[in-house]
Amino acid sequence: MKDYSLREYVGLQEIVGPIFVIRNIHNVGYNEVVEIVDEQNKARLGVTLEVGKGYAVVQVLGGTSGLSFDNCKVRFKEKPLMIGVSEDVLGRVFDGVGNPIDNMPKPAYGEMLDVNGLAINPTARDYPNNIIETGISSIDIMNTLVRGQKLPIFSGSGLSHDLIATQIARQARVKSESFCVVFAAMGVKYDVAQIFIKSFEDSGVLDRVSVFLSLADSPSIERILTPRLALTCAEFLAFKRSMHVLVIMTDMSNYCEALRELSTVRGEIPARKGYPGYLYSDLASLYERAGMIKDVKGSITQLPILTMPNDDITHPIPDLTGYITEGQIVLDRELHSRGIYPPIACLSSLSRLMKDNIGIGMTREDHPPLASQLFACYARVKDIRSLAAIVGEEELTPLDLLYIKFGDEFEKRFLSQGYFERRTIEEGLDLGWDIISILPKEELVRIKEEYIQKRYKKKA
Repeated sequence: MKDYSLREYVGLQEIVGPIFVIRNIHNVGYNEVVEIVDEQNKARLGVTLEVGKGYAVVQVLGGTSGLSFDNCKVRFKEKPLMIGVSEDVLGRVFDGVGNPIDNMPKPAYGEMLDVNGLAINPTARDYPNNIIETGISSIDIMNTLVRGQKLPIFSGSGLSHDLIATQIARQARVKSESFCVVFAAMGVKYDVAQIFIKSFEDSGVLDRVSVFLSLADSPSIERILTPRLALTCAEFLAFKRSMHVLVIMTDMSNYCEALRELSTVRGEIPARKGYPGYLYSDLASLYERAGMIKDVKGSITQLPILTMPNDDITHPIPDLTGYITEGQIVLDRELHSRGIYPPIACLSSLSRLMKDNIGIGMTREDHPPLASQLFACYARVKDIRSLAAIVGEEELTPLDLLYIKFGDEFEKRFLSQGYFERRTIEEGLDLGWDIISILPKEELVRIKEEYIQKRYKKKA
C-alpha cells in the first residue's frame, strides 16, 4: 500500500482571505490537518474545510499573508487536528489553538484526542442530577444549574457577563467530589483576557481551571477551534478521570460571527441574517457534547455565554441556542442601569432541569415552593409597577404598596450580590424567606402551611 503520510504538493490555485484552493490532489480527507510551508521555509498549520474531485479548500490558522501561488508547499498529514490531554492541563493558560501562553513548557500529555469529538450517544446518556452551586442566589435558588446540563447566559453588549463568568468559575462547587472548570474565551480583547487570568490567579482557583483564550485579533478559524479544544479537554477529565467539569464558553456570538465570516469567504448561500444554514447543527455539535454517561462517574456541564445583538432574543444566535439547550439565564439592561449586579432577569430566565433536582434530600425541603412563590410575587410586582406608572403610587392599595416594597427589597438584597460575595443555598433560601416575609402570610398561597409556620419571619 502506498504511504501518503509525506504527500507534498507545490503551488496554489486561489487565495481568498484566510482560505486557499489547491488542485490536482488525491486521497485528502475532510478536517485533515495540513502543513503549509512558505518561501521563507516557515511552516503554518491549516485544516481542510472542503474536499471535491481533485481539489481541496484549506483554512490557514496563521492567515495566508506571505503565501505565494507558485512556491508554496502543502503537506497533507492524513489525520484530524489533535490535542494532547492530561490532568496537567489544569492550572494552565493556552491560546486558541492549544499552545501554552503562561511562560511555562507544554504539559506532559497522556494521550492525543481528535478535537472535533462527537455528541454523546442518546442511548448512553444518563439524566442530569445533583446541582452545581454557583454561589449566586438568583441562579442557585431561582434557576438552579444541574450537573450535566447546558444552561446558556443571554447577555447584551456592555452588560456584566464577563464578571459573572469569572465569578461562577471562581465560586462554583459540587458536593464532596472532584470538580474543575474549563474556561474558553473566543474573540475577547487583550485587556479582558488579562482580567480573566488575573481573577483566577488572585482568587487561588487557577489550579483547578484550564483556560483557553482566543483574542479578537486571532484568525476566524481559531475562534471556531477554541471551544472544540476546550470540550475535548473537558471530555478527557470527565469521562476518563471521573471529574465533574463545568465548561464556560464566552462569547458564543463571536464564534457564530466567525462561522458567518468563513461561510461568506467560501461563497455559501446565506440563511437568516447572513449566517450559514448549518448554524443550528454546528451549535448542536458543541452543546450536545455536554451531559452524563451511564455507569461513568464524571459529567460535563456547559455554561455558554452569548451577547444578543441589539438585545434581540429572537436573533438567530439566541433563538437557535434556546432550541438546543435546557433553559436560559437572561441579563437585563434595566437592572444593570440601576446598579444591580448580577442583573439577572428572573422572570425571563428558566432552568428546565431545576424541578427534578431540588427539594427534599437534594437542597432543602422548602426550596421548590419558596422559589415558586418568589417568582409569583415578583411577577405581580411588575404588574403593580406598570399600574403605578399610569395612576400613581398614591392610588395603590396598602397590599399593593407591600408588594412594591417586596420588589425593591428583592432586587436590592436578593438579586444584587457582590462580586466577591458567595452565598450558599442555605443562605440564599434564608434570605428569600426574610424578604418574602414582608408580605402577609395569606399571600403565600404556593407554600405549605408547615413551611410557613417554620420559616416565616414576623416583622415588628
